[in-house]
Amino acid sequence: MAEAMVVFQIIVLLGSMNAFVKAVGLVNSSCSQSCGNVSIPYPFGIEPGCYISDSYRIDCNHSFSPPKPMFTTFTQFEVLDISLDGTLRVNYPRFFSCSNGTKTKPFDSLAARSLVFSQSRNRFIAIGCDNFASLNDAEDAVICGCMSVCDNKAINRGNGCNGINCCQTTIPSDLQDFSLSLKPIDPNHPSSTCKYAFIVEQMWFETNLTSPSDIQNMSHVPVVLEWLIDSTLSSHVLGNNFSREYDDINSTYSCATHSSSLGSRKALTCSCKPGFEGNPYFPDPRVPERCTDIDECIGSPCSSSSFHCVNTIGSYQCLIIEPPRTKTYAIAIVISTCLGLLFLLIGGWWSYKVIMKRKNIKRKEKFFKRNGGLLLQQHLSSGEANVEKTKLFNSKDLEKATDHFNVNRILGQGGQGTVYKGMLVDGKIVAVKKSKVIDEEKQLEEFINEVVILSQINHRNVVKLLGCCLETEVPLLVYEFIPNGTLSQYLHVQNEEFPSTWDMRLRIATEVAGALFYLHSAASLPIYHRDIKSTNILLDDKYRAKIADFGTSRSIAIDQTHLTTVVQGTFGYLDPEYFQSSQFTEKSDVYSFGVVLVELLTGEKAISSTRTPEIKSLATYFIHAMEENNFLDIIDAQVMKDSKTEEIIAVAKLAKMCLNLSGKKRPTMKEVAMQLEAIQTLRTTPNVQQNYEEVENVRSEMYEQWDVISTSTISGADSGVASSSDAHPLLSF
Repeated sequence: MAEAMVVFQIIVLLGSMNAFVKAVGLVNSSCSQSCGNVSIPYPFGIEPGCYISDSYRIDCNHSFSPPKPMFTTFTQFEVLDISLDGTLRVNYPRFFSCSNGTKTKPFDSLAARSLVFSQSRNRFIAIGCDNFASLNDAEDAVICGCMSVCDNKAINRGNGCNGINCCQTTIPSDLQDFSLSLKPIDPNHPSSTCKYAFIVEQMWFETNLTSPSDIQNMSHVPVVLEWLIDSTLSSHVLGNNFSREYDDINSTYSCATHSSSLGSRKALTCSCKPGFEGNPYFPDPRVPERCTDIDECIGSPCSSSSFHCVNTIGSYQCLIIEPPRTKTYAIAIVISTCLGLLFLLIGGWWSYKVIMKRKNIKRKEKFFKRNGGLLLQQHLSSGEANVEKTKLFNSKDLEKATDHFNVNRILGQGGQGTVYKGMLVDGKIVAVKKSKVIDEEKQLEEFINEVVILSQINHRNVVKLLGCCLETEVPLLVYEFIPNGTLSQYLHVQNEEFPSTWDMRLRIATEVAGALFYLHSAASLPIYHRDIKSTNILLDDKYRAKIADFGTSRSIAIDQTHLTTVVQGTFGYLDPEYFQSSQFTEKSDVYSFGVVLVELLTGEKAISSTRTPEIKSLATYFIHAMEENNFLDIIDAQVMKDSKTEEIIAVAKLAKMCLNLSGKKRPTMKEVAMQLEAIQTLRTTPNVQQNYEEVENVRSEMYEQWDVISTSTISGADSGVASSSDAHPLLSF
């Protein structure tokens, strides 16, 4: 009898070992489980027959000691780690250039291997002085990029990657192939340092480097790739009997198909169910041991020595050890223990709720103080802001209004934060802007000042600030909701119901100019917007213009002429004079408005990859056409159809003056607004030529010096715009 029991135990042990081998993902006993120090789980493999398809083959290079696993596309990458959660870490080459010109290099496509770069775990980094680095698609169009300026002191201090000698940005989703480009920001001021650019794993970059400059000594850096299984290969995982999702209630694993980066094809993902561990991709669905049960009793999870842990399939139970006493006494012990546990759970739950509620209140108070809530309350109570229109919202109301900031509620994203669509308890539709984290030392006063100033602005062509919330980690601003999108969408997306006629465009230009004139001259304190562009001009239900996004705006003293700041703005709209001097004036907003005016005339985008590099900037393209006296050739067909030539010439001259490289020679927004209103008046007057001359005479009497520039011939106006070769690179980003 004893011998039979021993034989039975040996059979059970052998069966358990067989189940373990299948659970870790071995296709057969001859398949290698690792290469060097890296584990190679199925669906990946080294030998033929050990991987699901050729896309998952790993080459084990034994010329290294220890051997290194290599993943081959067109070139080989060293594999650092393979995880069954769908990620693959490899060493990827970095790109560099030590010349002052533009250098571009195409990188191998990952499409053949069904791989993409992980957007959430990687970053695009560029290191170097005076450096603009970008990732380009197959048509050489920029898909992402960043710019770093020079600061030798920052190089010596080894500062982080914040835009000075080093910059970083997120990469697009589903990125598989690209070319990388390095170019100087200003070719006329060559830099003696080498420039570097690469995609890198964000956590590795932040935790393993003492300074971004350490990357200069490395040829490769870690990146995280995402792998997935084409659903056409599902039979290799689920077998021929399972062509759809597999989630049997009695199985230890589940598989499902979903949309992926494989075009119209689906991807298959599998996972072990809770309480099980192993490799869910083992290619035999008839074997339940592909995900084996976890023995939860290891480590004694039961809370008392009076309990005995019993492992079950996918879980465990804690059973009471019955003492050798009378049955009545045992029942009393069980009842009292259960009641004690019940009261303990209720008391613990109540205590937890109280503690969490107090903690949440203190947390909100901390954020409220840190975000300047007390200072803002002082401003509101002192009457410096419009108390009736400015409201302090609480975080709970705004979370409810935006469905806890659901990604489906996002209206837009920018450098200052993310804007969500929300509905307040009274049914009012609003736009909630979730700002980025504020630097408590440097930006708190400016943020509060901005809220106070914007609460005083009352102009029909400026988006209204309804209030803010300061009891969250980042400040929340609440604006009126503008339903018809941006001017950029209106110009560049076909709209048959409301076509972009000349009357509509001229009205929008006049409204924006009037609003900027109000901000510059009529507000209690002059306000510089600093980011005028077609995407920051919204259109309401009647297609009236509304200037938005005051995240980078600044107010100044009445006797102050400029702001000295770190250069901020958008390529194509950025004032070249501000870019060179870092001094922002009211004429910098005039330059940006000039670009918007040219967009309205031509229907073209501010930056376009379809134009040649020399005239990629719309401002350069337009000035060149004016100088060649053929600017009518680039005017939008709808404008040519709806307007008169005299009107187009007048607006074109005005745009050219706004785009003058010298800020002193540009008109003020007051003069621009008056000129546009005059042109609008001409459209409603029967005798166009006669009234055009009358309006010109009136304007000449009021602004004689400026009128000499604005009413001169095209050739005469050309002399007011610097056209030297030194100026062009500043307009061709």
